[in-house]
Amino acid sequence: MPAPLPIDAVLPELVAALRAAGRAVLQAPPGAGKTTRVPLALLEAGLTRGRILMLEPRRLAARAAAERMAATLGAEVGGPVGYRIRGEARVGRATRIEVVTEGILTRMLQDDPGLDGVGAILFDEFHERSLNADLGLALVLEVRGALRDDLALLPMSATLDAAPVAALMGGAPVITAEGRAFPVDLVHLDAPLAKGRRPEEAVADLIRRALGETDGGVLAFLPGEAEIRRTAAALGEPGAGVTVHPLFGAMPFGAQRAAIAPAPHGTRKVVLATAIAETSLTIEGIGAVVDAGRARRARFDPRSGMSRLVTERVSRAEATQRAGRAGRLGPGRCYRLWTRGEEGALPAFPPAEIEIADLAPLALELALWGDPDGSALPFLTPPPEGALAEARALLANLGAVDAAGRVTDHGAALAKLPVHPRLGHMLLSAGRDAAPLAALLSERDPLRGAPVDARHRLKALRGDRDVPGEINRGALERIRAEAKRLARLAPQAPSCTPAEAAALAYPDRVGLRRPGDAPRWLLSGGKGAAMEAGDALAGQRLIVATDLDGDAREARIRMALPLAEAELRGLFADRIGWVDVAEWSRRDRRVVARRQERFGALVLDDRVWRDAPPDALARAALEGVRDLGLPWSEAARRLQARAVLWRAEGADVPDLSDAALEAEAEAWLLPFLAGVRTADDIRRLDLVPALEARIGYQNLRRLDAEMPPVFTSPAGRRLPIDYGAEAPEIAARVQEFFGTTEHPCVGPRRLPLRLVLLSPAGRPVQVTTDLPGFWAGSYAEVARDMRARYPRHPWPDAPGLADPTLRPKRRE
Repeated sequence: MPAPLPIDAVLPELVAALRAAGRAVLQAPPGAGKTTRVPLALLEAGLTRGRILMLEPRRLAARAAAERMAATLGAEVGGPVGYRIRGEARVGRATRIEVVTEGILTRMLQDDPGLDGVGAILFDEFHERSLNADLGLALVLEVRGALRDDLALLPMSATLDAAPVAALMGGAPVITAEGRAFPVDLVHLDAPLAKGRRPEEAVADLIRRALGETDGGVLAFLPGEAEIRRTAAALGEPGAGVTVHPLFGAMPFGAQRAAIAPAPHGTRKVVLATAIAETSLTIEGIGAVVDAGRARRARFDPRSGMSRLVTERVSRAEATQRAGRAGRLGPGRCYRLWTRGEEGALPAFPPAEIEIADLAPLALELALWGDPDGSALPFLTPPPEGALAEARALLANLGAVDAAGRVTDHGAALAKLPVHPRLGHMLLSAGRDAAPLAALLSERDPLRGAPVDARHRLKALRGDRDVPGEINRGALERIRAEAKRLARLAPQAPSCTPAEAAALAYPDRVGLRRPGDAPRWLLSGGKGAAMEAGDALAGQRLIVATDLDGDAREARIRMALPLAEAELRGLFADRIGWVDVAEWSRRDRRVVARRQERFGALVLDDRVWRDAPPDALARAALEGVRDLGLPWSEAARRLQARAVLWRAEGADVPDLSDAALEAEAEAWLLPFLAGVRTADDIRRLDLVPALEARIGYQNLRRLDAEMPPVFTSPAGRRLPIDYGAEAPEIAARVQEFFGTTEHPCVGPRRLPLRLVLLSPAGRPVQVTTDLPGFWAGSYAEVARDMRARYPRHPWPDAPGLADPTLRPKRRE
């Protein structure tokens, strides 16, 4: 009789809910027993005559869950309980519970949307929000609504916000299992980790502390394999009778099994694990957890078209999952590598994979399903538009979808291969000879510290030990096994070189070396990449970059192959063509006209375009104007200001504001750029004729009449009107306006001119828009002051009756 677990209390309620509604959401804390108890409970209750599928996010978890349930029934795996994972299946005719990795469900749905023989689908650890789980739930919800209303659905999770999932499933009931199997004490740092201290050393110290303060084994969570190795080195020999086991996804299954198995009697073990140990697995004998507080995620940047691995702060939900590992088999303790105060800054949940991942595999599945943009599917989180558009563009580049986004025969064949669409395209096009390269590019680099040339890795795969760098034997064996499997799936095809095969997979990452000494390349997709100066490929003209770090500005090349130009032309003859280019060169600050042979963004041949048409040259010059800015002269600015004010006063004329002129430069300026080729030509360009043409002849005549460029003063002097000020403005000596009793105005609405009245020395003494009011008001005070300063100039008591003058008084 199995030991009781917290999940047992809610199993009758769960079975009843599934019988009544056919769907539910289960919340159960870590250690509650949902992974192994729920499928067996549904089987025992006779909920369905069909098979019960349970999805697991990882292969190790799928195997372990199937083995534990089979042991509970006293049966062998492959009997009533079996599993299917990539490259391996242990199921039989008697199998009623089938544990599968999440991608298996997608293949089943694409092959048989009705899921014949399946009665229930359980999504274990749905809180991880993997791309395949989100897609699988969206697909089965559509299938359930259209074809299989009898299909039972159950997402299960420890830390999931259940309400949105329940709402997506049409108001499915939420069943909650309360309590953890055993309590877990949380221990935080007293102060933040000191700057400069390596986290692995701090984790090693916490492991030693946990060994001294607790009984049983210690499970430490680290972001990746490299950190695991460094922590193991820092830990050294932790004590007598204590063994150290790494645990990460790329390990051989035998080594993974040893890490999760109980320690021999009288000994203790330390397991250094990635997130693979967060969920589903029960690692025997663990009494304490050490959490480094970091998680590694692949984030896709649609701007660069590349994914990069980033190490981020763990979320509170992930930290809760990790702490729960210490309470699986008894009271435990979790040591966290952060302070209690830092905990509030942690995000609540990790991002859903659909929000940050390369969506090319998803886009291919959507096209195969008949919904290329996924708009008809009930996604919990819709795929981001930018990343999905980038993915669909890649599929079109690979010939997997047509112009309308519909899957092609080639795309349907790609979807059946268990690799990224890029590598599937390479396998279908290059055949079995490309299987070793496809397997290599699917795995982590088997050579540590080696140059970027992928040929060294391929030599190592063939058994050659004379290669640079340190060989990772485990990775090498996994790649060899995967290469054999892929070779069985690939068709016969004409032989091609590794570089040609790589170019088929990465047509957007063919690199042409930039001029200069630095090893920098322009990639055919338009991005930039660089490698270390001392690398053997640093002088190569053409390469295929098969692995990049994803930096959006200039990616670092981690693996590449040299490519001959003849190989490039042989592969992509239909994509290489001549393009006539007239453009503005910012570097040379002039118009350049070239005939270029291009592959994507790469210029393979470049010649002078001697007979470039004037219109193309003018358009290139216009780009120069946009680069340098409009060459405003004082006369052009005055004309612009008059037209802008006239329009504001109600005139029906084009908008000559700076923003409008820049936006519509092609319409008004392009005809006046004939012969403009250089930055000096642009600086000498007179904008006045172009602006006058924009205004129009008839409008110009009205403009001159209603918004004249000059005002003739009563003394006969032509004064330029400044229309660029707050109001139209002129400046003149006070004496020029003697005898004026009506304030001068302009425009259809008689806008008063702003008069800046000057002293004989040219200094402002009054600013007014009401000259008669000035004569009648403050003029007397101004005149008194001016008579004392400028006695030789007239300052009559009645300026409105005096004659205007520019002359001083005659000497008596």
